[in-house]
Amino acid sequence: MSKRLRLGIILAFLGIAVAFLMPTISWHLLLPEAERRIATSSRDQIRIVSQQRAGADLRRLLALVEGDPDSSIPEDLRFLRAPARDRYRFEQRPVPSPWTVQALLDGFGSEATLLGELEADHRQRLLDLKELTTRSLQLGLDLQGGMYVLIEPDFDALAAEIGTLTDADRQDAIDRSLEILNNRVDQFGLTEPSINRQGDDRIVVELPGAPDPERMRNFIVGKGRLGFHLVDSEGQQAFDDYQRANPGNFLAAGGGLRDPNVLPAGTVLRGVYEKDTYGVDQLLGYAVIEAEEGLSGAYINDSRVDRDPLTGRPEVLFFLSPEGGEIFFKLTQENVGEILAVVLDDRVKARAQISQAIRNQVRVTGFTQSEAEDLALVLRTGSLPVPLEIVSQQQIGAGLGEDSIRASLRAVAVGAMLVFLFMAAYYRGAGLIADLVLALNLFFVVSILSVLGFTLTLPSIAGVILTVGMAVDANVIIFERIKEELRAGKSAAAAVRTGFAKAFRAVLDANITTFIAAVVLSQIGSGPIQGFAVTLSVGILASMFTALVVARLIFDFLIEVLRVERLSLAWVGGQRRPA
Repeated sequence: MSKRLRLGIILAFLGIAVAFLMPTISWHLLLPEAERRIATSSRDQIRIVSQQRAGADLRRLLALVEGDPDSSIPEDLRFLRAPARDRYRFEQRPVPSPWTVQALLDGFGSEATLLGELEADHRQRLLDLKELTTRSLQLGLDLQGGMYVLIEPDFDALAAEIGTLTDADRQDAIDRSLEILNNRVDQFGLTEPSINRQGDDRIVVELPGAPDPERMRNFIVGKGRLGFHLVDSEGQQAFDDYQRANPGNFLAAGGGLRDPNVLPAGTVLRGVYEKDTYGVDQLLGYAVIEAEEGLSGAYINDSRVDRDPLTGRPEVLFFLSPEGGEIFFKLTQENVGEILAVVLDDRVKARAQISQAIRNQVRVTGFTQSEAEDLALVLRTGSLPVPLEIVSQQQIGAGLGEDSIRASLRAVAVGAMLVFLFMAAYYRGAGLIADLVLALNLFFVVSILSVLGFTLTLPSIAGVILTVGMAVDANVIIFERIKEELRAGKSAAAAVRTGFAKAFRAVLDANITTFIAAVVLSQIGSGPIQGFAVTLSVGILASMFTALVVARLIFDFLIEVLRVERLSLAWVGGQRRPA
């Protein structure tokens, strides 16, 4: 590999690492604590905050217009000039210059329109901050805390479904629910969650970091029961007529119709839901569907998220079993022209007209990207054997006290500093190169963990520290090989070239074996073991790159560009002949 290529690769990796690390820097260092709390709240709370802030901004603008209509627009609201300018041009009115608060208000035409624009801006900002948490390094339960969810199975609903419920049935339902929850959380990508039984009939879930409360709530207790039902056209017409005749008074307290005889036998009424701009389910209306499923989600072998090639909207692609494919083919073949409803946990999420017979795989739109991903994951892990209800959900503090966290981090800092000082003292100039390489190694590790949305805990920090030790070991092997070549009378250039060549296999063998063990642990381990293994795996890759590529480039620069003829390697000097 040429030196220019090595330099290009290193600079490219540095640029990528900086980009990877920026979300973490923005989240932990640049974002105020109050904004972080709002961003990690539910989408309903984000909607409330957005509306409150938009209202405050509108009142501020109106006060400015009332006091001095010709005053300039506040700095934080000047983004409104662009949409106002578009409205002026669309209505073929002259664009004002200079912009004043009165001209801004006139551009939108009404206070309601201006309020909508303000709310859209605040909404987008807060949702962008919420999305930032998935791309930044988070702290775990032991360092920062997280979410505590207490879950209770609804055994009454299970008894109504299967009949008599024995103690063995109850315990089996709890055990299977624990297994499914563990599979869901594991595939969701959270690091070091805690899912345990509390007493005989409760489950406690502790999620580290700052997960989206609403998304995690739906994800944990979502039944994952998906069904395809035909819409009953006659029943739908009868319901629509009944609803028009009884506006606002057609539902009973339990959610059913006041007059159940309106619906034909064998049909049920289900709400039709769609995500709003905040990602919250909103009731759009009602659909009358056949009570019997045309196809059960049990026939789905696999599912994944895709995108509609025409609209670009996210969709879920379901792969059916051979038996399910035959059932669905017959269903769609016999009902061409009818409306098929996709029902998830008793909510109609999508409706489409059957245009042709379908077999083997089904594409369903009407989902947001995150909802589609979660649905695909829930379907892969299976439906819960018993409905789960959240008894309480709250944020919890760190598992370790503040003093323990501070002492642990101080130990990490002191240990790393001692390693840096030892390398500089023992290997002199080469030790400084090793220190630079170690710092770059840590930078790469943190950047990669950041882009993965990794949750950092004390065991994972231990993995990082072990990485530092292995990186030091690689540098020691390389330096000792170079020293041997210098003692043999070789020039600095020849010693570096031969030393790296001889050290390469030893460094590679030592790191590869450890890397294999770490990968295995990350796959079969869970909790603290998995966090430790992931950081160790990432650290090994980074340490091999920095030791074998970055350090070699620095030595080549010293020898070939700065014309260094004597290497500073502890008590052994190089030869003074030209390199």
